[in-house]
Amino acid sequence: MAPTHAVVLGGGLAGMLAASVLVRHVDEVTVVERDKLPDGPSPRSGVPQARHAHLLMSGGARAIESLLPGTLDALFSAGAHRIGVPNDLVSLSAQGWVPRFPEMQFIVSCSRSLLDWVVRGQALRDNKISVLTGTEPVSLLGDRHAVTGVVVEDRVSRERISLEANLVVDATGRGSRLPSWLVSFGLPEVHSESVDSGLAYATRIFRAPATAASGFPIVNVQANPRDPHPGCTATLLPIEDGRWLVTLSGTRGGEPSTDESEFVAFARSVRNPVVGELIASAEPLSPVYGSHSTANRRMFFERMKSWPSGLLALGDSVATYNPVYGHGMSIAAQSAQALDAGMRSGHGAQQIQRAIGKVVDGAWAMATNQDILYPGAVGKPLPLAGRVLQRYVDRLVRTATTEAAVTRAFIDAFTLSGPMAKLMSPKVMWATMRGPRREVSPEPTLTADERERVTG
Repeated sequence: MAPTHAVVLGGGLAGMLAASVLVRHVDEVTVVERDKLPDGPSPRSGVPQARHAHLLMSGGARAIESLLPGTLDALFSAGAHRIGVPNDLVSLSAQGWVPRFPEMQFIVSCSRSLLDWVVRGQALRDNKISVLTGTEPVSLLGDRHAVTGVVVEDRVSRERISLEANLVVDATGRGSRLPSWLVSFGLPEVHSESVDSGLAYATRIFRAPATAASGFPIVNVQANPRDPHPGCTATLLPIEDGRWLVTLSGTRGGEPSTDESEFVAFARSVRNPVVGELIASAEPLSPVYGSHSTANRRMFFERMKSWPSGLLALGDSVATYNPVYGHGMSIAAQSAQALDAGMRSGHGAQQIQRAIGKVVDGAWAMATNQDILYPGAVGKPLPLAGRVLQRYVDRLVRTATTEAAVTRAFIDAFTLSGPMAKLMSPKVMWATMRGPRREVSPEPTLTADERERVTG
């Protein structure tokens, strides 16, 4: 029997996780990547958002570990932080400060570059996976019924070659050309939706004080989308090498500047000044990097009546989210799990693509139902049922500021570690309808010791 071959388009996190799955089911995997991949944990041009805050939720971390055992240990050995949630989280939600109850889930906090480098290293330990760098896909081979490979082009020589494949997986991200390739096969346009809050990011890296270089919480001040002004946030992430990565954001009309002299002032100007206070005396280690690539956008491939065999899409090629929610990487990992489960069960491409769509649903609803509420947001308004559900979620988050059972259900859902349906369980609904039974802390939940470690 002829050897089987899969091609993965895109060598980022989603692509490497897809490759690590496919190598279990085919004889050879070729990853096609347009960039030259760095030898260490360095940013690359194909991931412009990599300099900004990225969170790997526990649901995504467990998915990656199931696909590439040993990855979490490798990350922590390389300097990533394991942040217990909510015990190591100082977070002002839209409805108040989240209490620091004992650990319920966790977040992996590090730079995106470190995460990509470690996952890539883990995946490429399998010598059945090869990478074509400096190469980009030009078109698919095959027709509307079956994809049989891909034509790729060297970005320097412009030489083109055809890669025959039993399966092609598109993990090229926000710039995916798959929708236009499907139209060129004579298939109808893919239904898509977008919700854009107009969010802009500004990020700077600081040296953490020596006394706060390890064991320090994530500090996060979120916006309240129901406030009648732009939603502005500030997030401080402990990352590798004794550094803090600080990302500021603002929706349309409240965007943060990339002017270095304004960074701390903006951090102080959000709903609570705690992040600005923590970094006021910290040593900056980088310029301020800006980004506007924050719109939620989804391609509903799973709704197509006709879908070619031999073709799949996952990761940002399917859906991108406002990064403030920290769900993109975890959904990519859980989509790779769905790919593995589908291939183990012998499912066809269309059935697997529909399973990936189901993975996307919860995070998509969570992000878009919030973002459409911001002043000036562009997208389809929430229907009546959606507005009623959003009011319930508002009350649930408010209740989670004092009631541990509701906090657990919310954190399980937010970290993609449990089904969203748990938010509607009778126990959680009853507690939510009753509401919080004590006052929410009016002050940040930093301990006196944590403040002392920063301010001296």
